[in-house]
Amino acid sequence: MISVTSSSVPFAPKAVLLHKAKPTSIARWAVAVGAALAVSGCGLLPKGDNADAQTRPSGNAQGQRTAAVDVAIAATAPLEAAREYTGTTQPLQEVAIRAQAEGQLQALNVDVGDRVQRGQTLARIDDSILTAATAEAEAELASRRTEISQLQTQVSDAQTQVEQARLQLQQAESDAARYQRLARDGAVTQQQAEQSRTQARTAAQVLRSSQERVRNQQQAIAAAQGRVVAQQAVVAQQQERRSYAVLTAPISGAVLMRSTEAGNVVQVGNELLRLGDFSQAKVTVQVSELDLTDVRLSGAANVRLDAFPNERFAGRVTRVSPAANPTSRLVPVEVTIPNPAGKVGSGLLARVSFMQTTTDRIVVPLAAVQDDRARGQQSSQKPESTDRQANQQPRQRGSNAGVATSRQPENGDAKPKQTKGTLFVVAGEGEQAKVAARSVTLGEQLDGKVQILAGLKPGDRFVARTSKPLKDGDSVRLSILSAK
Repeated sequence: MISVTSSSVPFAPKAVLLHKAKPTSIARWAVAVGAALAVSGCGLLPKGDNADAQTRPSGNAQGQRTAAVDVAIAATAPLEAAREYTGTTQPLQEVAIRAQAEGQLQALNVDVGDRVQRGQTLARIDDSILTAATAEAEAELASRRTEISQLQTQVSDAQTQVEQARLQLQQAESDAARYQRLARDGAVTQQQAEQSRTQARTAAQVLRSSQERVRNQQQAIAAAQGRVVAQQAVVAQQQERRSYAVLTAPISGAVLMRSTEAGNVVQVGNELLRLGDFSQAKVTVQVSELDLTDVRLSGAANVRLDAFPNERFAGRVTRVSPAANPTSRLVPVEVTIPNPAGKVGSGLLARVSFMQTTTDRIVVPLAAVQDDRARGQQSSQKPESTDRQANQQPRQRGSNAGVATSRQPENGDAKPKQTKGTLFVVAGEGEQAKVAARSVTLGEQLDGKVQILAGLKPGDRFVARTSKPLKDGDSVRLSILSAK
């Protein structure tokens, strides 16, 4: 071995360092050189083949790049589905036919389900006792009238006597005057003159008595006429009671219930039949006090009957109770529906919904809208406590929960800005289908749906759900669930 000293070779220390290098460092250097040669050797392949291999995608990759979407058609609808309230159908009017007279039920002409007309005879009660009572009252009335006739005859006789007394008085007064002159002339005695005056006074008294007798007879006639009027009322009452033996229908409708049979003895007040007027049907539902804003008197209502599942009935609010149940806070509301054919009976289950006063707008699924403001808020990290407080706030009816809205200004007079979002509209069919991003104005949001105030028209096709994020101009594949 040749020894090299530091004094004879100026670079001896570096040589010593190379001699002492580790085998691992040399191995790393060799791997690096081999990799460089491999990369440079790849350039020896034909240029055209290499480019085609890099740019030509496989069939599966091509299919994966096209997003599958569910397409829906924009249409106006209420944001919140109308609430339905259940009730039971009832006739417009229900009348109980009760006995107003006592006796045996001789005939009952109708049964349950029969149609009746107003004034039609329904039943008949034995009226023999009532007929006898009526005849007795009529006989008494005739007796009262005979009494009046007798009194009138007596009055006539008394008036005749009054006339006679008046004539006698006139004669007596004339005689008294003549005797008085003769007595002054001495032709007759004074006694004869006094007798003539006495006779005149007697005739005057007789006239007054006759007149008083006439007045008394006239008062008796007036009293007898009063008794006749009273007896006429008794006769009318007995005749009315006799008419109670025949029961007629007070309304047109149908027989709902039959409570007795012919041959039974009925008492006053016993219910025999029950009638219902089915020219219209009514339904009474219990409405929450929170929903009374959707109910107005004479307002429209939709009625569905389980008995007729394929039909809808247009109802009208005819009565809203002014008093709510203090426990349940429910308000009785009466809805009337037309029933010209009479097919809607009593006791059917009815489902009533009231027309909402709000204007219908286009409603789309909340998932179909990309809210730029919401994405901006999501990009900026919020403190965890703030998010937790936001999640704990209860969702109010009609609020834009889940949709980013501008913060309400502190000044109550200023109007809040409307929320903007992006919706993808589909154009073309089949392989030519593409999407176009469209800016829309968002309204109220509820139950996973949001109103579109502007930017989308009824009939436009939009992406309701997609398999991956979309961009403006992307080609898409319409799923079998897409609306046509």
